[in-house]
Amino acid sequence: MEASATSKLLVSDIASSVDHVPSNYVRPISDRPNLSKIETSGDSIPMIDLQELHGSNRADVIYQVAHACASYGFFQIKNHGVPEKTIERMMTVAREFFRQPESERVKHYSADTKKTTRLSTSFNVGSEKVSNWRDFLRLHCLPIEDFISEWPSSPVSFREVTAEYATSVRALVLVLLEAISESLGLAKDSVSNTLGKHGQHMALNYYPPCPQPDLTFGLPGHKDPNLITALLQDEVSGLQVFKDGKWIAVHPVPNTFIVNVGDQMQVISNDKYKSVLQRAVVNSDKERISIPTFYCPSLDAVVGPQQELINEEEESHAVYRSFTYAEYYEKFWDRALATESCIDLFKASKT
Repeated sequence: MEASATSKLLVSDIASSVDHVPSNYVRPISDRPNLSKIETSGDSIPMIDLQELHGSNRADVIYQVAHACASYGFFQIKNHGVPEKTIERMMTVAREFFRQPESERVKHYSADTKKTTRLSTSFNVGSEKVSNWRDFLRLHCLPIEDFISEWPSSPVSFREVTAEYATSVRALVLVLLEAISESLGLAKDSVSNTLGKHGQHMALNYYPPCPQPDLTFGLPGHKDPNLITALLQDEVSGLQVFKDGKWIAVHPVPNTFIVNVGDQMQVISNDKYKSVLQRAVVNSDKERISIPTFYCPSLDAVVGPQQELINEEEESHAVYRSFTYAEYYEKFWDRALATESCIDLFKASKT
C-alpha cells in the first residue's frame, strides 16, 4: 500500500488510504510533538479588543499591543472589523477547494517556491528530508488584480470570496501596523513606510486526519519570515506557540484572529519585539484548516532597524544589518525550516 500511496503528490490523497504514517513523514525521536507535555492556553494568551482602538482608550490598547509583542510575540484580537460573513465564506470555500477531486486540485500543483500561486505539500519538497502532514494553497494577493487570474477558478466562488477576504484582512493589518508602530514610540506610519510597495500572501493550510499524530508534524517549529501574520483557524485545535520554555496549545476562539510578530518586525524593532516560534500538530480524527495572511515588505524594500530605536550612546546598537526582503525570503525557503529561524544570518557585525 505504501508504494502506491507515496506516489501521490499530496498528503490529503494518501491520508485516507493508510493506517500508519509512511516512513518519509516520521520525525526522529528527539523531534516529535510529545503531545502529553503540552500546556493549554487557558487565559494566558492576550486577547486585545480592537474596538477600543478608535475611542478614548486608544493609549491603553497601544500599551496592550506593546506588552503582547514584547512578552509573547503573539496575541488574539476580537472586534477586528473583518465581517463574520466574510470569514465564514472564506472558510467554506477553502474547505470546498480541498474536498475537490484530486484531478482538479493537482492542476495547481508546483514545487517551485517562486511561483506566486501554487498548491504544494509539506513545506519545501525540493530540499527537506522529512515531510510534514500538510497540503497548502499559497496565493500572492497584493495588488489583487495582478494575481487573481492565476488563482483557482474552481470552486466557482473562489476568486470572489478570496479577494473580498484578502482586502478585508489587509485593511485590518494596516490598522494593526499603525498600533504596533505607535507602541514602539514611532510615528504611526513609520513601520508601513519601510515596506516599499507592501506585499501580502495567503496560505490555505489543510491538515488531514493522521493515523499516528505523535510521529509527525503539520508544521514543525518555525518562525515566520514576514512582518506580521494574521491567522484564521477553524474550530479544530492544532496551533502551538513556544513561551517560557514550553509549548502552549492555542485553542481556536470563534471569529477572532491570532496575530504574530514575524522576523521583519523583530528586525525593524531592533529586537524589542520577538518573532514567535510556532508549530502545528495534527490529530487522528479531524481535518483542520487554517488560513494565515502573511503581510510583508515588497521584495525590493530595504529592511533594517528603525533609526529612532538605535542609540549608540545608550548602547542600543543596531542588532541587524540592512538587507532587501528578497534576500531574506530566498534564504528562508532554501533552508526549508532546517533551523527555526534564519534571522541570525542577518545580524550586524560587531565592530
